[in-house]
Amino acid sequence: MADRKKIWSWFTQSEHNYFLPFVIVVTLIVGVWLVFLSHDSILNWGRSAMEVKNQEAEIQRLRSEIEKMEAQIKDLTTNLDSLEKFARERYHFAVPGEDVYIEE
Repeated sequence: MADRKKIWSWFTQSEHNYFLPFVIVVTLIVGVWLVFLSHDSILNWGRSAMEVKNQEAEIQRLRSEIEKMEAQIKDLTTNLDSLEKFARERYHFAVPGEDVYIEE
């Protein structure tokens, strides 16, 4: 405890009055630089983390979409009735002599 008082009294002595404000100002400048101005700032880390999170969500969405498409492909290649239904609905195929009405 006595050592701390010696050190603190050294900082606050009249001949060293400039030192404590200098340390505070330098610490604030370095802190502002680290948070806002540097290339690897905390703000950039936060933006990068948000971007990674958004991209992971996009990956999950696309994987589920791929799974749905693979299920549809499997259904269309194994079941001829579903293939015919798909062709009629999507590409407006018709049997010769059949009337097709398209509603949009």
